[in-house]
Amino acid sequence: MGQSASALSSRPVTFSDARDFTSDLPDECLALVFQSLGPADRRSCSLVSRRWLAVEGCSRNRLSLDARASLLEAAPSLFARFDAVSKLALRCGRRSDSIGDEALALVAARCPNLVSLKLRSCRALTEVGMAAVAHSCPGLRKLSVSSCCFGAKGIDVVLRGCPLLEDLSIKRLRGLHDHAATTGLVDAAPALRSVCLKDLYNGQCFAPLIAGSPNLRTLKLIRCSGDWDPLLEAMAGKVSGIVELHLERLQVSDSGLTALSARVELEFLHLVKTPECTDAGLAAVAEHCPSLRKLHIDGWKADRIGDEGLSAVARRCTGLQELVLVGVHPSIRSLELVATHCNSLERLALCGGDTIGDAEIACIAAKCASLTKLCIKGCPVSDKGIDAFASGCPKLVKVKVKRCARVTPECANRLAASRNGHLSVNLVPADEGLMEEQGSVAVIEEGASQESNNGGGGERAADSAAGDAAPSGEIPTNCRRKSRCTATKMRLGLSAAGRNMVAFAIRRWSHGGNNSGLGPSQA
Repeated sequence: MGQSASALSSRPVTFSDARDFTSDLPDECLALVFQSLGPADRRSCSLVSRRWLAVEGCSRNRLSLDARASLLEAAPSLFARFDAVSKLALRCGRRSDSIGDEALALVAARCPNLVSLKLRSCRALTEVGMAAVAHSCPGLRKLSVSSCCFGAKGIDVVLRGCPLLEDLSIKRLRGLHDHAATTGLVDAAPALRSVCLKDLYNGQCFAPLIAGSPNLRTLKLIRCSGDWDPLLEAMAGKVSGIVELHLERLQVSDSGLTALSARVELEFLHLVKTPECTDAGLAAVAEHCPSLRKLHIDGWKADRIGDEGLSAVARRCTGLQELVLVGVHPSIRSLELVATHCNSLERLALCGGDTIGDAEIACIAAKCASLTKLCIKGCPVSDKGIDAFASGCPKLVKVKVKRCARVTPECANRLAASRNGHLSVNLVPADEGLMEEQGSVAVIEEGASQESNNGGGGERAADSAAGDAAPSGEIPTNCRRKSRCTATKMRLGLSAAGRNMVAFAIRRWSHGGNNSGLGPSQA
């Protein structure tokens, strides 16, 4: 007589009964499963069996390594396991000795299919190491360097040896002050599509490269010294395909904006703390670039962009989808024109506008039929203005009101209830917003410090971190902090443990030890 089903089900399973159900699964399918897992799960899976270890290593194409000098010894065994890397980030702490040219040459030789390379604080590298990258990785398409010391010559050898390079980001690069070391640089890169220069002294040495790259579409100049009007004027006759221009804390005036906008068709324009740009320059951009879709303006303290510039944008750029105004003080006249003519406006942020009150907000609520996301910060609006959205803007899904002292929680609750749960309303009171903002800054700076001083040996690996670009559909403005989860944690801390506990936690994080060792993970 055979055993009953209940008896079989109650019998304990022995080791001899265990079966690896993935043994019949092809390696390619198992790799697809690994690619859908998070960093911690991938590390755990690599410990299951030798096969899983091998498949997990071969299927990883992104790595982020602690680029200390000890990486030279660990690189051969490390890249024997991860032999399919195409995107690599090398980061070194500020107080650590970074890898040198020999280690970078070895890494480049082991990654011939490299398409993306990020170098952070690798101060021991010279143009010799960068020449090795150009020789071993001719298919490189993206190069990002920050706080390195190989100067313009290191960038030049990569541009000459990697003809497919499309994305170039240079931040805090040292060695640009020597004029002799910046002469004779390459003056054109046909494949180059995006250039970002940030925190550079004598960044004008790259001006011939920018002006001579015919396929350039995105240019970001952030906190770079010197006059940049000549570059914009030189680009006007050579770079006709540029669609995104980001100028932040830069010496640039209406002259450069007018010259460039007359020969290109801008779709994205960011003017952040550029005090020499006025209504005239913005009006020139509006006149020549009617296809403008995203406009970010931070007026700072200059107060030279206002109704005239915004009115010109409203009349000419009717396809505008995103408008961010920080420190700009428009009246109801220009805002009404924007609301009337820009029927495609979906995202609007108004921050620190002293003239934006209930009448202006009610006008937006009545006429911006396509608006989906709204952010208001530090404006003299009250419950009366916010209540107008209960019947206006039918497509609105998210409203954030921050540091507006005359808006009450009861108003936010009424607005959320008016849409039957289809509208998210986030209200941050004036006093709480100030505390949260200060806490967010502390946490962000502490996180950056941990990244630059990351522990972990050279034998550990992790996938590359996310890029600087903001998620599509969000409002990437200075009126909100970069880390949404940080703000949430701060609010929870305020409600659960009081503000003193939050302040204590921030001080503890800021002075705590480094415990962020790198290990294999997935981006």
